[in-house]
Amino acid sequence: MIDPPQIVQTTAQLTAFVHLTVTREEMQKVFGPTIGELLSTLAAQGLAPAGPVFAHHLRGPTDTFDFELSVPVAAPVVATGRVQPGQWPAMRVARTVHHGPYEGLPEAWGEIMDWIETQGHTPAPDLWECYHTNPDSDPDPATWRTELNRPLIG
Repeated sequence: MIDPPQIVQTTAQLTAFVHLTVTREEMQKVFGPTIGELLSTLAAQGLAPAGPVFAHHLRGPTDTFDFELSVPVAAPVVATGRVQPGQWPAMRVARTVHHGPYEGLPEAWGEIMDWIETQGHTPAPDLWECYHTNPDSDPDPATWRTELNRPLIG
Protein backbone atom coordinates (compact mmCIF):
# COMPACT_ATOMS: atom_id res chain seq x y z
CA MET A 1 0.00 0.00 0.00
CA ILE A 2 1.28 3.48 -0.84
CA ASP A 3 0.26 6.99 0.19
CA PRO A 4 -1.05 9.25 -2.59
CA PRO A 5 1.99 10.33 -4.64
CA GLN A 6 2.97 13.98 -4.78
CA ILE A 7 5.56 16.23 -6.41
CA VAL A 8 8.13 17.57 -3.92
CA GLN A 9 11.10 19.94 -4.21
CA THR A 10 14.00 18.63 -2.10
CA THR A 11 16.89 20.63 -0.64
CA ALA A 12 20.61 19.96 -0.98
CA GLN A 13 22.07 17.64 1.66
CA LEU A 14 25.55 16.46 2.63
CA THR A 15 25.84 12.67 2.74
CA ALA A 16 28.19 9.82 3.52
CA PHE A 17 27.86 6.83 1.18
CA VAL A 18 29.23 3.46 0.11
CA HIS A 19 28.86 2.46 -3.55
CA LEU A 20 27.77 -1.15 -4.11
CA THR A 21 27.04 -3.32 -7.13
CA VAL A 22 25.50 -6.60 -5.97
CA THR A 23 23.17 -9.33 -7.18
CA ARG A 24 19.63 -9.59 -5.87
CA GLU A 25 20.72 -12.55 -3.73
CA GLU A 26 23.60 -10.58 -2.18
CA MET A 27 21.43 -7.58 -1.30
CA GLN A 28 20.20 -8.89 2.07
CA LYS A 29 23.72 -10.05 3.01
CA VAL A 30 25.46 -6.71 2.38
CA PHE A 31 22.81 -4.17 3.38
CA GLY A 32 23.00 -4.41 7.18
CA PRO A 33 26.80 -4.66 7.43
CA THR A 34 27.20 -1.69 5.09
CA ILE A 35 24.85 0.42 7.24
CA GLY A 36 26.99 -0.60 10.22
CA GLU A 37 30.12 0.48 8.33
CA LEU A 38 28.59 3.88 7.53
CA LEU A 39 27.42 4.50 11.09
CA SER A 40 30.67 3.39 12.73
CA THR A 41 32.67 5.61 10.35
CA LEU A 42 30.49 8.58 11.27
CA ALA A 43 30.84 7.83 14.98
CA ALA A 44 34.64 7.56 14.66
CA GLN A 45 34.63 11.06 13.13
CA GLY A 46 32.35 12.48 15.84
CA LEU A 47 29.40 12.74 13.45
CA ALA A 48 25.83 11.48 13.70
CA PRO A 49 23.25 10.79 10.99
CA ALA A 50 21.13 13.83 10.13
CA GLY A 51 18.28 11.61 8.90
CA PRO A 52 17.39 8.07 7.91
CA VAL A 53 19.51 5.79 5.73
CA PHE A 54 18.61 5.73 2.04
CA ALA A 55 19.58 3.70 -1.01
CA HIS A 56 20.23 5.74 -4.16
CA HIS A 57 19.81 3.36 -7.10
CA LEU A 58 21.77 4.70 -10.06
CA ARG A 59 19.47 2.79 -12.40
CA GLY A 60 16.41 0.62 -12.02
CA PRO A 61 17.33 -2.77 -10.52
CA THR A 62 17.82 -5.68 -12.92
CA ASP A 63 19.63 -8.88 -11.98
CA THR A 64 22.07 -6.56 -10.16
CA PHE A 65 21.65 -3.51 -8.00
CA ASP A 66 24.01 -0.57 -8.68
CA PHE A 67 23.48 1.84 -5.80
CA GLU A 68 24.90 4.06 -3.11
CA LEU A 69 23.86 3.24 0.44
CA SER A 70 23.80 6.68 2.04
CA VAL A 71 23.07 8.61 5.19
CA PRO A 72 22.57 12.38 5.47
CA VAL A 73 25.09 14.26 7.63
CA ALA A 74 25.30 17.81 8.99
CA ALA A 75 29.05 18.16 8.35
CA PRO A 76 31.29 16.66 5.67
CA VAL A 77 32.61 13.17 6.34
CA VAL A 78 36.27 12.38 5.62
CA ALA A 79 36.70 9.56 3.09
CA THR A 80 37.60 6.42 5.05
CA GLY A 81 37.78 2.95 3.49
CA ARG A 82 34.68 2.53 1.34
CA VAL A 83 32.85 5.45 2.97
CA GLN A 84 32.90 8.56 0.78
CA PRO A 85 31.61 12.11 1.25
CA GLY A 86 28.72 13.18 -0.96
CA GLN A 87 26.54 16.13 -1.83
CA TRP A 88 22.92 15.30 -2.60
CA PRO A 89 21.55 18.02 -4.90
CA ALA A 90 18.21 19.77 -4.61
CA MET A 91 15.73 18.34 -7.10
CA ARG A 92 12.09 17.87 -8.00
CA VAL A 93 10.81 14.35 -7.28
CA ALA A 94 7.68 12.25 -7.32
CA ARG A 95 7.32 10.86 -3.79
CA THR A 96 5.17 8.38 -1.92
CA VAL A 97 5.49 6.17 1.15
CA HIS A 98 5.17 2.39 0.99
CA HIS A 99 3.62 0.77 4.09
CA GLY A 100 4.72 -2.79 4.82
CA PRO A 101 7.44 -5.34 4.13
CA TYR A 102 10.15 -4.90 1.53
CA GLU A 103 8.66 -7.66 -0.62
CA GLY A 104 5.96 -5.14 -1.58
CA LEU A 105 8.43 -2.57 -2.93
CA PRO A 106 8.39 -3.73 -6.58
CA GLU A 107 4.59 -3.33 -6.70
CA ALA A 108 4.81 0.05 -4.93
CA TRP A 109 7.40 1.25 -7.46
CA GLY A 110 5.09 0.10 -10.25
CA GLU A 111 2.25 2.15 -8.76
CA ILE A 112 4.26 5.36 -8.49
CA MET A 113 5.70 4.87 -11.99
CA ASP A 114 2.16 4.50 -13.36
CA TRP A 115 1.18 7.68 -11.52
CA ILE A 116 4.19 9.58 -12.92
CA GLU A 117 3.22 8.53 -16.45
CA THR A 118 -0.47 9.41 -16.08
CA GLN A 119 0.51 12.84 -14.70
CA GLY A 120 2.65 13.47 -17.81
CA HIS A 121 6.01 13.64 -16.00
CA THR A 122 9.33 12.24 -17.27
CA PRO A 123 11.33 10.27 -14.69
CA ALA A 124 15.12 10.39 -14.46
CA PRO A 125 16.91 7.01 -14.67
CA ASP A 126 17.78 6.93 -10.95
CA LEU A 127 15.60 6.54 -7.86
CA TRP A 128 15.97 6.29 -4.11
CA GLU A 129 14.35 4.64 -1.12
CA CYS A 130 14.50 6.21 2.33
CA TYR A 131 13.99 3.78 5.23
CA HIS A 132 11.99 5.61 7.93
CA THR A 133 11.02 2.50 9.89
CA ASN A 134 12.62 -0.89 9.37
CA PRO A 135 13.55 -4.16 11.11
CA ASP A 136 15.94 -2.31 13.44
CA SER A 137 13.21 0.05 14.67
CA ASP A 138 10.36 -2.52 14.79
CA PRO A 139 10.41 -6.23 13.92
CA ASP A 140 6.79 -6.14 12.65
CA PRO A 141 6.94 -5.64 8.83
CA ALA A 142 3.44 -4.12 8.89
CA THR A 143 4.92 -1.05 10.61
CA TRP A 144 7.76 -0.48 8.14
CA ARG A 145 7.69 2.76 6.12
CA THR A 146 9.82 3.24 3.02
CA GLU A 147 9.75 6.59 1.23
CA LEU A 148 10.00 6.16 -2.56
CA ASN A 149 11.49 9.01 -4.59
CA ARG A 150 11.86 9.29 -8.35
CA PRO A 151 13.61 12.41 -9.68
CA LEU A 152 11.80 14.15 -12.53
CA ILE A 153 13.28 15.63 -15.68
CA GLY A 154 12.15 19.10 -16.69
